[in-house]
Amino acid sequence: MRRLFSTFARGLPGIGLLVMRLVAGTAFIAKAAATLQNGPSSAIPAAVLAIIAGLLLVPGLWTPLAGALGATSGIWSLFTPVDDPLSSVLLATIAVGLALVGPGAWSIDSRLFGWKRIDVRHRPR
Repeated sequence: MRRLFSTFARGLPGIGLLVMRLVAGTAFIAKAAATLQNGPSSAIPAAVLAIIAGLLLVPGLWTPLAGALGATSGIWSLFTPVDDPLSSVLLATIAVGLALVGPGAWSIDSRLFGWKRIDVRHRPR
């Protein structure tokens, strides 16, 4: 993961990525839940992908994979007559953006794959 992102954004950009992840993940889950309740059976695979993407985006776990799943779900939803196609395009675009930019400093990815600081203490002899 460190090879994909040289740094995990901190400060205001990190807060922006956190808000973006939370909103996108929640939107994926809400849209998929509505699709599973009222949508046609052809939309079920896209809804399942959207739920997985949302559950991974909210905490910031495996963000490139979650973004790819979200983009796939959004594009797949374009070809099913479920709801407004512009919302699918918007969610797919946000997912691709998150996959390319990264999750930010306030994410599980940052804790697992970010730079670590190792303090080496001098031992007296």
